[in-house]
Amino acid sequence: MRVTASTKPRPHPHDDAPDTGESFERLAELSDGPERRALRDELVRLWLPMAERIAVRFRGRGESLEDLYQVAALGLVKAVDHYDPARGRAFEAYAVPTITGEIKRHFRDHMWTLHVPRRVQDLRNRVRTAVKELSQSSAPGRPPTVAEIAAYTELDEDEVRTGMEALECFSALSLDAEVAGTDGYALGDSLGGPDPGYDLVVDRAAVKPCLAALPERERTILYLRFFGGMTQSRIAQQLGISQMHVSRLLSGCFDRLREELLTEVR
Repeated sequence: MRVTASTKPRPHPHDDAPDTGESFERLAELSDGPERRALRDELVRLWLPMAERIAVRFRGRGESLEDLYQVAALGLVKAVDHYDPARGRAFEAYAVPTITGEIKRHFRDHMWTLHVPRRVQDLRNRVRTAVKELSQSSAPGRPPTVAEIAAYTELDEDEVRTGMEALECFSALSLDAEVAGTDGYALGDSLGGPDPGYDLVVDRAAVKPCLAALPERERTILYLRFFGGMTQSRIAQQLGISQMHVSRLLSGCFDRLREELLTEVR
């Protein structure tokens, strides 16, 4: 159905906006085929500068401008495909929110390094908008307080704090990144590592009942060797036995302890 004169879209207010009202009307009447596809591609080409201007608004948020252009172009194609001139709205009034929504979805779905729930993302967007608008009306150099943001957004202060924390969640720092205010000190250098002492505590707790079951002489030899730091020769002299005997007793202790520990593990 062709639109009447009273329902035709109003002229676009921008000087560089293409006059495509009649082209969209013709596109709506054409069936799928080479002629319709060619007209569709021409409409996309004519409105592409507008899509790129929208993309520029989102630069500086961690995505390259070239990729933003591609996402905006995709949104423009969707707008051209779904625009219905019979509704009486100018194409731009339909295309701008369509393209903007496509870019915002791109950020939401692809640009978050950390997994952030949708609710927190929404809080982030509301807080970000409020901070921007309140900063324009507050004293220069003074950021709005949590209470002011809460009153402006009608959120409670805990929700505002959650949204403010999410402002930093688009990307994560590399562990090789230099810590601010240091001379080449990497972020990874400030992180702790596994403490081997914990494994030693576990091993000692596991072997304790096995040691208690050994004969007193074997326990004495183990104590002198590993806690007293004595050599096999000195142990032999202290106990009045040969070094070879001390060596055999130590080997026997090791075999017995190993067997008992493996049995407990099984």
